Amino acid sequence: MKASIRRRYGSPNQIRVENIEKPIPKDNQVLVKVHATTVNRTDCANLTAKPFIMRFVLGLFKPRKIILGTDFAGEVITLGKNVRSFSIGDNVFGFIDTGSESQAEYITTTVGNLFLIPKKINYKEAAASLEGANYAYTFIHKVSIQPAQKILINGATGGIGSALLQFVRQYDVKITATCNTKNIKLIQSLGADKIYDYTKEDFTDDNDKYDFIFDAVGKSTFGKCKPLLKEKGIYISSELGPYSQNIFYPLLTSMLSKKVIFPLPYSKQKTIPYISNLLEKEKFKPVIDREYSIEAISKAYEYVMTGEKTGNVIINVLKIK
Repeated sequence: MKASIRRRYGSPNQIRVENIEKPIPKDNQVLVKVHATTVNRTDCANLTAKPFIMRFVLGLFKPRKIILGTDFAGEVITLGKNVRSFSIGDNVFGFIDTGSESQAEYITTTVGNLFLIPKKINYKEAAASLEGANYAYTFIHKVSIQPAQKILINGATGGIGSALLQFVRQYDVKITATCNTKNIKLIQSLGADKIYDYTKEDFTDDNDKYDFIFDAVGKSTFGKCKPLLKEKGIYISSELGPYSQNIFYPLLTSMLSKKVIFPLPYSKQKTIPYISNLLEKEKFKPVIDREYSIEAISKAYEYVMTGEKTGNVIINVLKIK
């Protein structure tokens, strides 16, 4: 089978698409034919091992898993003899942030990592509904959103931000979002009430006050956003911050009126059923930017690492249904 492989940490030019043996599922595993996956920010962190803390999870000197990929959508091909909860032919999707080795034609995984794809959702839509939406779920469930509150989403066009905007839209709140010029109409269609074009203006220069500031790209800081927070306002960022300060701010601000929450992600058993429910109800539609073949996966990584992608970048491993 074809698989995207890197044997050491580095840049996209380290990736090689190689032919290797198809994996054989163990008794408690399932063999999945991968139809679609994405290249996302988590994948890029797993490729480069940046920030350095990633090495403590992935392997200190070299990656323990040489096949890349975190999310997948595909078809169950073979069942381990102890598997009863899935059937051959089931359409499934899943996400493992430390790596599911899914940028390959086949993967093996345990049933705890598998979820049925909602009806009417194709493989590429399913794959695009995982990584960013998984983290977006965490943002809104770390706080208590109430009607009439004001929320700012910095970076509303990324994988996290575009999902987060749609999730927040379910509440009776006022949403301000930042994006670049080309995506203004997209962000309006997803539910933003007010938009800052970050290529022309800095949202931190405004005098508006917010109950929550969700930094979905990690390109601002609590220090810059603090004046925009109301009393008892909360700042959450998807990144550690320039000095990894967002890990420590929750403790340092715990007794203050304006707080920082670090969004440690919830388990997939909470996030993916929530995402599936919204997909079924057509209250969430993942944004897809570009599509690449697996042979061009290095190009996909290069594009994602520019930080300019809109929504999700799909890798078509096999022909999409």
